[in-house]
Amino acid sequence: MKKSQVLSLICLALFFDTLNAQNNSNLDTLSPQSLKEVILSSTRLETPLTQNSKTVQIITADQIRQSGVTHLVDLLQQVAGVDIKRRGAGATQADLSIRGGTFDQTLLLIDGIKLDDAQTGHHTLNFLPPPQMVERIEIIKGPAARAYGQNAFTGAINIVTKTETPKTLTLDLQHGSYDQTNGSIFVGSTTEKRSILGFMSKNTSDGYRYNTDFDHNQYFIKSIFNRHKTPIDMIATYAGRKFGANGFYASPSAIDQYEETQASLISLSQRHSIENWIFKPKVYWRRGQDIYEYIRNRPEIYRNLHLTHKVGGALDVSVASDGGITGVGVDISRVTIRSNNLGNRNRTMMNFFLEHRFYFFNNSVDITPGIAANYFSDFGAHSFPGLDIGWQMNPKLRFYANTGVTFRIPTFTDLFYSDRTTLGNYNLKPEEANTHEIGIRFSNAKVTASIAYFSRKAKNLIDFVKNSNDDSIPFRAENIQQVNTNGIDLELIHLISFNSLTHQFKINYSYLENNLENNGYNFSRYTINNDLKHHVIGSYNWPITENLNTYFIYKYVERTSGDAYAVVDASARWTVGSFEINLYFNNIFNKDYWESNLVPMPKGNGLLGLRYSF
Repeated sequence: MKKSQVLSLICLALFFDTLNAQNNSNLDTLSPQSLKEVILSSTRLETPLTQNSKTVQIITADQIRQSGVTHLVDLLQQVAGVDIKRRGAGATQADLSIRGGTFDQTLLLIDGIKLDDAQTGHHTLNFLPPPQMVERIEIIKGPAARAYGQNAFTGAINIVTKTETPKTLTLDLQHGSYDQTNGSIFVGSTTEKRSILGFMSKNTSDGYRYNTDFDHNQYFIKSIFNRHKTPIDMIATYAGRKFGANGFYASPSAIDQYEETQASLISLSQRHSIENWIFKPKVYWRRGQDIYEYIRNRPEIYRNLHLTHKVGGALDVSVASDGGITGVGVDISRVTIRSNNLGNRNRTMMNFFLEHRFYFFNNSVDITPGIAANYFSDFGAHSFPGLDIGWQMNPKLRFYANTGVTFRIPTFTDLFYSDRTTLGNYNLKPEEANTHEIGIRFSNAKVTASIAYFSRKAKNLIDFVKNSNDDSIPFRAENIQQVNTNGIDLELIHLISFNSLTHQFKINYSYLENNLENNGYNFSRYTINNDLKHHVIGSYNWPITENLNTYFIYKYVERTSGDAYAVVDASARWTVGSFEINLYFNNIFNKDYWESNLVPMPKGNGLLGLRYSF
């Protein structure tokens, strides 16, 4: 505790020193790359980021391009407090969690479409769009169940895709370590009446160790019809992956595992405004498929096949009046699964949302109470009340606080899964938590800084646990009583103009402390062990010339289990006319480390690429 208190004081001192220095500096020169005001599209009340009363971090399309990443999994690893536990190279398989939650407690959205998986959160990141299609990423840390429903237990990530682009055709080809070969085509065209963006790619590798080869295919289409009147957005996407899964699941000694996954989404959505009213209807179909073999090419020994469908529709409505802004929403969906292990099952979900934002003292203070009421066909009705408070102390400085109840019902894997190492439990109770947060955010043309303290008191958390290290005894799903979580989030972004070029320095830090109460288990798959305790991310975007840009990223991780490591990545882009030569290096100092299930991550590796745009 003494160490954490010292770190907290240092963070606070740095934060307020930055505010003081920037308030006393000459800020008349606005950087050409300063962030424009962002309206959070993932919320029912469309408010600017600077007026939001939660901890929200934004990654823009420019920042994505500067990073040089080939997949958003690598990009999300550059946000402190967001834990991406990869199994193997690239985006083959990875779990997403925020603020010490599990992969089932974080919700992923694309343009506001919820992509929760009733089978398991292991497949959440399979739906990530390619970086070329992304306008920005909104990372909401903390409870978001009041806004999105039960899967946003510890946070949510909304990926906003691009709506238009000049007429373009871009070809990409990369080759590098472990015989990685990545090829993609991006096309786009925008007219007065419609726009269309399309992407297709194929990524292959022989693998960085035995049975880690992969073959990935992805297709993503975004089209907007009727742009001159009331636009209708359509998304159609498919991602298929085949990969050797050496040690990914079961125990690390299971070196011959194999998996194939498919992730598909089709959606139609619209934003329509009439005077002070805003209507946002959407319908969607989400499909996931997972084939797992314990021994590759030997399905007769052990094989799982899961096929899930989710069909749903939602309507969000907001209206501004003299009394503030009111938002209301309804979301109805049905999930079905066919599985040789979990059985044939279904679940119907109905969600109702209501919130209102009040303004006081010449709009300098805002208070937003709200509630979400949910019904599940297999778990009954539940509600999540919450309250946000904001104080805009001046145009650059905002204090905020929020509190709320959050909730998660068990997945079908939690309830019914069974193999020689894992047993589900159909008697599980839903997870529940009360959360609280206070923070302060500063923003001007050159500096954005924020710091927040949060606490979460959770009970009935679901984990796969056991008391013996004997491999013959399976992990069993249980409600592990109560976990109290406290932590700090810090972000600082500084833009520096030098020789007419804009350099960006960014540092993220998160601290997390979990206290487990009344637990009688010695071994855990997810909740008890291996959370992020200290997480430091530092990045520097260094433009050498107008046509040559470099980017460096430092990642330090210390987990509650005691494991710690630091990894450095780097990238560079050189533009010559219509051509771009790019380099991406991962783990350049050959660090030995693992992120999940004792799967060793690749040592130093890189990709050399060529891009041509017509």
